[in-house]
Amino acid sequence: MSRPSRAPAPPAPAAGTAPALPRGNPAAPAAPVDSTTAGAGIRAVPASLWALPPVVLLGVVFLYPLGLVVRQSVRPDTGGTSLRPYADVFASEAFREALGTTVWLAAGATAGCLVLGFALALVIAFVPFPGGKAVAKFIDVFLSFPSFLITLALLFVYGTKGMANGLWTDATGAAEGPFQFLTTPWGVLLAEITYFTPFVMRPLLAAFSQIDTAQLEVASSLGAKPARIVRQVILPEALPALAAGGSLVLVLCLNEFGIVLFTGAKGVTTLPMLVYGKAILESDYPAACVVAVVNIAISVGLYGLYRVVSRRAGA
Repeated sequence: MSRPSRAPAPPAPAAGTAPALPRGNPAAPAAPVDSTTAGAGIRAVPASLWALPPVVLLGVVFLYPLGLVVRQSVRPDTGGTSLRPYADVFASEAFREALGTTVWLAAGATAGCLVLGFALALVIAFVPFPGGKAVAKFIDVFLSFPSFLITLALLFVYGTKGMANGLWTDATGAAEGPFQFLTTPWGVLLAEITYFTPFVMRPLLAAFSQIDTAQLEVASSLGAKPARIVRQVILPEALPALAAGGSLVLVLCLNEFGIVLFTGAKGVTTLPMLVYGKAILESDYPAACVVAVVNIAISVGLYGLYRVVSRRAGA
């Protein structure tokens, strides 16, 4: 009887080589992932798909409500679609007065913030004094304060029953104090300058930190007076920051509502206050939407003008 033949034994591995693992072994190392292949897969996605989520979010949150405002502005209460609401609003004396008040308050507040912000930033950046760094950090915190909080603080100081009038009446025995300007346009202007000045100071401090102090030392050693150093060395470097801060303050002042409302200034009606009055007090929604569209157009136009001027200045 013949013996069954045995399968030949596998060849022994050569010296210095690892034994081959059988196929399907879970201990076998995985093939490395090609990063270029993964990147190619990401790049294969069309750019329009990546842009779709932010566009949809922008449309739902901003463009759709804005479209409703524009549509309501051409829908008079009598029905249909007409530009009659625009004609009525433009012909009203209240709108012309509100537009003029808004423009001069925004321009005056912007000018005051530029002058005061430039002077304070100069002191903080170039005049060493104890607590200078703390003041610079406080400016960043101040930017987070709501506008009505600053207005309330001014009311506590300069209001009809505020500290200043209280000290005056206690000292003189008068029936009322002399500080009654807070409920006038000048009070609104003071509140806006107080609140928006740090918006100018912040970019100025950033620009001043980039100035080489060696230039100032050389100019001073050559006999230049501080006013000349500021005019010929510091101011040219600060012009872009001044333009950025001033344009931001101008747009914010055009749309400011809380300061005017909380000061209680009688006879001071700006475009945002007119929108509030037409919509909430009079329930005239087409007129309110017309004023809102005009306010938006002015703000966007000023922003576009700033972009053009800054682009040309940079060129």
